[in-house]
Amino acid sequence: MEKFRIRSASPVDYTMKTIGGKWKPIILYLISKDINRFGLLKRGVFEISKQMLTKQLRELETDGLITRKIYAEIPPRVEYFITEEGFSIFPIIESMQVWGEKYMKFDNEGNIV
Repeated sequence: MEKFRIRSASPVDYTMKTIGGKWKPIILYLISKDINRFGLLKRGVFEISKQMLTKQLRELETDGLITRKIYAEIPPRVEYFITEEGFSIFPIIESMQVWGEKYMKFDNEGNIV
């Protein structure tokens, strides 16, 4: 009888590759709330660098979770939108939010610990 083995290319690995890490779930959440321009996202994602935000947006776009629209204006305006495939991941993100609301702890000054 063959032993059960977890393959490195398992569905959980794939999901973590697609939305894992420190920033992607936050970026997806903000875009879904119409915070969809680069400057707004930069202000909304605490401590992310411009380079990292650009990288994460490109990866989310490559993975088909967001789309980018460039408006022909001067200066050019770029907005990001959640795709249908991107919205399909929201039950996971909403579960993360519920879990965080339940277990988040604060210090005496209201900061998350």
